[in-house]
Amino acid sequence: MIQIAQRWQLLALIVLLGALLYLLAPALTPFVVAAMFAYLFDPLTSRLQRLRLGRAAATSIVFLGLMFLLILVLVLLIPYLQRQVSTLIKHLPDWIGWLQNDAAPWLKARFDLDLEMPDVQQLTGVLQQHWKEAGGLAAAIVAQVSKSGFALVSWSVHLVVIPVAFFYLLRDWHLLIARIHELLPRSIEPTVTQLARESDETLSGFVRGQLSVMIVLGALYAIALWAVGLDVGPLIGVIAGLISFVPYLGGITGVLMGVIAVLVQYHDWLHVILVLIVFGVGHLLEGYVLVPRLVGEKIGLHPLAVIFAILAGGELFGFLGVLLALPIASVVMVLLRYAHTRYRASELYRRGRDRSILVAGSVEAAAAVSGVEPAVSAPTDKI
Repeated sequence: MIQIAQRWQLLALIVLLGALLYLLAPALTPFVVAAMFAYLFDPLTSRLQRLRLGRAAATSIVFLGLMFLLILVLVLLIPYLQRQVSTLIKHLPDWIGWLQNDAAPWLKARFDLDLEMPDVQQLTGVLQQHWKEAGGLAAAIVAQVSKSGFALVSWSVHLVVIPVAFFYLLRDWHLLIARIHELLPRSIEPTVTQLARESDETLSGFVRGQLSVMIVLGALYAIALWAVGLDVGPLIGVIAGLISFVPYLGGITGVLMGVIAVLVQYHDWLHVILVLIVFGVGHLLEGYVLVPRLVGEKIGLHPLAVIFAILAGGELFGFLGVLLALPIASVVMVLLRYAHTRYRASELYRRGRDRSILVAGSVEAAAAVSGVEPAVSAPTDKI
């Protein structure tokens, strides 16, 4: 009875925390963002501590470095990518024209396939119109927010709270983990600690490792395609790198966009071969160098689980749900593996397995007496 009461109390506590999370989602959003950054950069801060730096000094170095990178991205990278997108939209009619005049007739002659291409002028006009609207999106948001004093204050508070909370969470990360560990009921502390450790390995294996792979691949593809001479090469490289968390999707997308771009721009096979070499080398580096070194043997999240978790989190809890999607998905996967292990060790599973083995043994014994080969084989542990 005592154990049942404790389980009900634990369930009530989980429900209460879930309700508070749902009700306080807007106020918790900046702290969740800060906690995610603190989780990502805690290993780097710990490494700096090993150089005989204090936790506060290591946190300050990481914080200032990130602020410098953020300013650099805002000043240099975003305007450059905006010019790349404008160039891509300008060349889009040439891409569609090549597909209509060259690719479609070739596919029709070789494979009897008909490609229905959209109207070039209409598609270009729509893209240019929406891109101009996107270019002024920041100004529109600022103008809309400025009309509401409360909204302006809320945005300002979030922008101030995120870096401040990030600094303090990063500095006191290990202390916070220790305090949470102390609050766990002693009866479930070993199990929760083990599951938390496995969740951390799963999440860090995907987030830290795969994010590093995406950044490195995006930079390599962008530089290599720029060296090939492709006008929109850096943009194609960045896109291919950012979607590389889904196996083969980044490479296939990059190859398709790169091949069409060089055929339209150069009209020769030499640049096509160079693009194929770029993505071939990138795929080899990803499989044999980047993933083993940056992700290692840690168990990551399946790509479909990542996509579903992000979509489901956004649908249920909005922006906060998107932020919490991967941590929750990693915990759920660990819990499912734990439940599977417990089921395999339970009496329900073993009783059914022992009964199957007993029946199979009886059949074999009867067959041995009668001299007839048994038709039923003993089950194995393989599923």
